[in-house]
Order: sequence, then structure tokens, then C-alpha cells
Amino acid sequence: VMDYGLITIKFVLGMICLIFQINILGKGNLAPTSAIDQVQNYVLGGIIGGIIYNQDITVLQFVMVLLIWTLIVFIVKYAKEHNATIQNIIDGRPRLLIKDGQLLVDNCMRAGMTANELMFRLRSHGIYEIAKVKSGILEQNGQLVVIENSDENIRFPLINDGQINMDVLELIHHDEKWIAEQVKEVGFESINDIYLGEYIHEKLHLVGYPKDN
Repeated sequence: VMDYGLITIKFVLGMICLIFQINILGKGNLAPTSAIDQVQNYVLGGIIGGIIYNQDITVLQFVMVLLIWTLIVFIVKYAKEHNATIQNIIDGRPRLLIKDGQLLVDNCMRAGMTANELMFRLRSHGIYEIAKVKSGILEQNGQLVVIENSDENIRFPLINDGQINMDVLELIHHDEKWIAEQVKEVGFESINDIYLGEYIHEKLHLVGYPKDN
């Protein structure tokens, strides 16, 4: 006989864990921006859905599994935020597929993007010729951001979380030395102090991390 009281307790605990992760870790899993955010959803859903109806698993065991998974998510998030290499391994980084009307085949192959899929995505943007594209950037969540030659500005962050987007840097024909000079001119010590850097109307707009009081 199914114990509905036990199932209800597990449901409540699973919901509490979900709310806790959303509020503590951020709302990225509600609108995933990377593959790892989506995987977290699948795993948590699998844990709750797979265990909740199994009466052989006690509430204590269920809580321990939820705590272990939450701890793993915390560790992954912390590692991503404090190590650029780990972040690139887990989330990947935006990849430039088209530059100044030229298709970068090597980058497409590394991203697993077939010619058929690329052209399909371009057509969804109303573009039917590669030559009309100033830049095509594949983001971490698989979305293709397309900037046409008719666009005046590159609407893509140059600095994210203290890390330079090298593809965009190459696209605006500047180098790391130029960025370092711009950062110091504004009063920041290094690029690591920058939360977000946008290149708008040929000017770099920087937003830093909050200073410790």
C-alpha cells in the first residue's frame, strides 16, 4: 500500500530544496544560459521523481541525497566563479563562427555546427548569405547571435565576470594591452575587477564588482 504521508513529506522536502537552490544559487536554472544549468534541472528532477515513490528509501536517505547534490552544485558554482579555466571547461565560451562575412569552418567543426544547421539558423534570422554577416557568435546555451553588416555596433559584451571575450576583442580590432590601458584609465586595478564591459559606439563602458567595505 502506498504511503501518501511519506510521499507528501518527500514532495515538500524536494520543493524546499528546489527553492533553496534557486534563491541561493541564483535563478539561472529557471532560464538556463549554459548546458550545466540545464543538467542541474534534469538531475534534481530525476532525484525527486525517482526517489519520491520508492518507499524503500527513507526520508533521511532522501534528505541526504538532496544535501549531497546541493553541495555538489555549490562546489561547481564556486569553482566556476573563481577559476576561468574551470568555467570554460564546464560552460564553454562564446565561439566566433562568422567574421566579416567569412565562415570560420574550424570553429564550426569544434562547436559541432553543421553547414545545414548554421544556414537554418541564419535563415531564422532572415539572412540567406554568409557575406551579409559581420559576425556570428555561438553562445554557451547554443543560441546563435548574428550581427549584420548594416548594424552600426557590436552588441556583445567584451568583458564578462573579469574575463575577456577574445573573439569580440578580435572583432573590434583591439588587443589585450588596449583593454588593460582602458581599465586603468577608469581607475580599476585589473580586468579581474570588472563585472561587465560593453563596447558601445567605439567606447568601452565598464562596470566593476562592488568594493569591500
